[in-house]
Amino acid sequence: MMMQDHYSCNEYTNPPEIVFFDLETTVPRKAGQKFHVLEFGAIVVSPQKLSEIESYTTLIRPKDLSVVSARSSRSGGITREAVKNAPCFQDVAQRIFSILNGRVWAGHNIQRFDCVRIKEAFDEINRPAPEPVGMIDSLGVLTKKFGRRAGNMKMATLASYFGLGQQKHRSLDDVRMNLEVLKHCATVLFLESSLPNTMHSKWNESSRIMTRSRTNAKSPCREESRRKSPPTSLSLGYQRTTPYAARGSLGKMTERVKGLLIKAQGQQPLNQLLKHSHSLLR
Repeated sequence: MMMQDHYSCNEYTNPPEIVFFDLETTVPRKAGQKFHVLEFGAIVVSPQKLSEIESYTTLIRPKDLSVVSARSSRSGGITREAVKNAPCFQDVAQRIFSILNGRVWAGHNIQRFDCVRIKEAFDEINRPAPEPVGMIDSLGVLTKKFGRRAGNMKMATLASYFGLGQQKHRSLDDVRMNLEVLKHCATVLFLESSLPNTMHSKWNESSRIMTRSRTNAKSPCREESRRKSPPTSLSLGYQRTTPYAARGSLGKMTERVKGLLIKAQGQQPLNQLLKHSHSLLR
């Protein structure tokens, strides 16, 4: 399931906080090699207002520094030099546990990747892993509800579609971008459901035209494959306290609508708000 709930209806009056988190890791280059966590980043947000309550990020030094590339293929990427004086996972495990345990977990492709890596890291130091009370994987949710109108389901593509800037592939930046992408998608779906005969048909038609255009165009270079990219079978079927600034007319419109939604919903929990967007997180 893309979203899982493990708390009773009575707890809806005081819903658990949501933690968006992301890991940056090494990329195995040979069969049998494992992923090594190089960075952890998370933000805790209020389910009523989606406001950031706290954040935490840390670089993590693997036991064997040789598994980290001396140079990064990305600008601002994590290198061996960057992590050589960082704490090891055991030194930060308690902080990571406290920020994750007992909260709703959210992130992009976390079920297939980040959750697995977290469990592996805690198992390696013989400590119990944190447990969520629910889970929101934005990859699955947006694949089902928003679709491929942006081109594909990668976070970089979705962020570019809404003018939110370039994905930095650093944990804290990426989780903040993830939250902004979800807000924008929810707003679009809310507007479409409000005027289904006007906005829905026209926006879907323009997205089909755009998708055909992108499919026919020849890309000057192949997109770099990443360990967190959505699997091909799924993609074909389907980044501070202040958030990323929205750009352009769509960005301004979505910011205004989000303000109205928050006022209208008062103190209702996150999933009640998004039910108006075709039950986005159901």
